[in-house]
Amino acid sequence: MAMRPEARARGISLVTSSGGPAELAEAARLAERAGFESVWATEFVDRSATVALGAMAQATSTIQLGSAIAYAFGRTPLVLAVEARDLDELSGGRMTLGLGTGTRRMQQDWHGLDGEHPASRMEELVPLLRRLWRLHEGPIEHDGRFYRLHVQPTAPPRAPWRSDTPIYMAGVNARMIEAAGAVADGLVGHPLFTPEYVRDVVRPALARGAERGGRSAPPPIAGYVTCSVGEDRGSARAAAAAIVAFSSTVKTYRATHVAGGFEREAEAVRAAWKDGDFARMSEAVSDEMLDAITLAGTGEEVRERFAERWEGVYERTLLWPPAFRGEEGLRAAIDAFAVGDATRSAAA
Repeated sequence: MAMRPEARARGISLVTSSGGPAELAEAARLAERAGFESVWATEFVDRSATVALGAMAQATSTIQLGSAIAYAFGRTPLVLAVEARDLDELSGGRMTLGLGTGTRRMQQDWHGLDGEHPASRMEELVPLLRRLWRLHEGPIEHDGRFYRLHVQPTAPPRAPWRSDTPIYMAGVNARMIEAAGAVADGLVGHPLFTPEYVRDVVRPALARGAERGGRSAPPPIAGYVTCSVGEDRGSARAAAAAIVAFSSTVKTYRATHVAGGFEREAEAVRAAWKDGDFARMSEAVSDEMLDAITLAGTGEEVRERFAERWEGVYERTLLWPPAFRGEEGLRAAIDAFAVGDATRSAAA
């Protein structure tokens, strides 16, 4: 029988994206009780990562908190900086600000941007946020390629809880990953990553970025792994396949499929998506593809698979239960990786 990993020591963490602020806060509380190292909030058209993190901070006391991700371009640099500093203070210094750009279409249709040069924009934004956290040290005069910021407070600003709150960047393709290596404190790895893609593409790109940024070492990775657990093995795997299929419709992520040898499956998924055939989308995800990308099956099975395939791939492994499985899927994933006696309390 596979031993339950010591979650906090091994960086096992939870991404929660099911429900509103109250449900997300409860998920954070359960993850803390189960001994997880950190818990992360997501953002979408019906969910604010920053509001969720505020609720999660109030519901917990020791677990690390993060956004995976908040939309970097959906807020001005000033608004993003002040929200992050307040959240860090509210949590007592437990906050990691994880930022992502979204796809080009999302940048254009959701945030009214042109979608051009997102990596370069992020390379300008991240250092600017750090300057804004030090606004108490002096005014800011910034005229950059993407941002113009002239902030001269009329009264002395409060010093932040921390002026070095970690900033992680999400990236899939090499250029954005290099940007994270150059300016960020970490990378948020995508749910379509495989250990092979991390080894062959992600780590080298982080290293190139760190070298370009004059850094002594590349930053760590907090990487998503879709985690669908259930006593009904078939249903758990079908839910994970649906997540893989939906993500595979995005052409921006094609590099992960090319590296993994799953182009044929991805093309079949996109063809089914074009036809509006959602069942066929999931059916196009082969067992080989599913097992390469996700943890899906019974609790015992996913623990064994984690030990065999994912142990040590990331500094923090972000277990992500399918949101549409709701509380049942969330609790099953937590229970599978809870530490010792915390198993019973997480399920209570």
